[in-house]
Amino acid sequence: MDKGTLKQILLITDGCSNHGEDPVAMATLAKEQGVTVNVIGVMEEDKIDNRGLAEIEGISMAGGGVSEVVYTRQLSHTVQMVTRKAMTQTLQGVVNKELQHILGSGTSMEDLSPEKRGEVMEVVDELGETAELEVLILVDTSASMKHKLPTVKEALLDLSISLNARIGSNRFSVLSFPGKKKDVEKVLDWNPHLDSLTKIFPKLTSGGMTPTGPAIREALTYFKKKRSLRSFISRDEQPFEETGM
Repeated sequence: MDKGTLKQILLITDGCSNHGEDPVAMATLAKEQGVTVNVIGVMEEDKIDNRGLAEIEGISMAGGGVSEVVYTRQLSHTVQMVTRKAMTQTLQGVVNKELQHILGSGTSMEDLSPEKRGEVMEVVDELGETAELEVLILVDTSASMKHKLPTVKEALLDLSISLNARIGSNRFSVLSFPGKKKDVEKVLDWNPHLDSLTKIFPKLTSGGMTPTGPAIREALTYFKKKRSLRSFISRDEQPFEETGM
């Protein structure tokens, strides 16, 4: 079965978007382009923002992904859990399409016997360990996130360690929003590890609006740039080892 490369956007934010395009519409566009959008809402212990919660859920649903709302101290575990859960969910969709192709339209894993369903889930688990994974991480650096960024950094380093234990290859990239001079700023180019964040994260500035929609749009452009570069080189039939843009 051709599983291709699993592409994910992991959005980490603590507030409502208030600048630029509708992030739910941008998440819908991402799903149409084969990129899953997952959202982690980082909340204060004593504050519940219903508008923010609705947006977090809306973005993940439109992007075919997973959403979780956590307190800062729970972030490391949640980042790993959401990424893994989204991988499984995406692969289940791939397997369901394969089942429909083999067994006929309308067939899904739920229609299989418990024994067969267990065997299929074993395949999904195996694919989750062997598939190529690309995770573009969008970090909200608006003013209210300032004291949360050290925890975000630690969570992403833990994610890198966890996923690099997989057999399949991983590639990470990190964008922050808002940037110093524009809506979105590149923090880390495509890379198999997130170790570089140790030096980069302390230099991030916090403040400004929360352009979540433009951030998702820019993330999609970033995936496109990488694909078009690969296509350009392959057309020239030159050897190419993927090391980023």
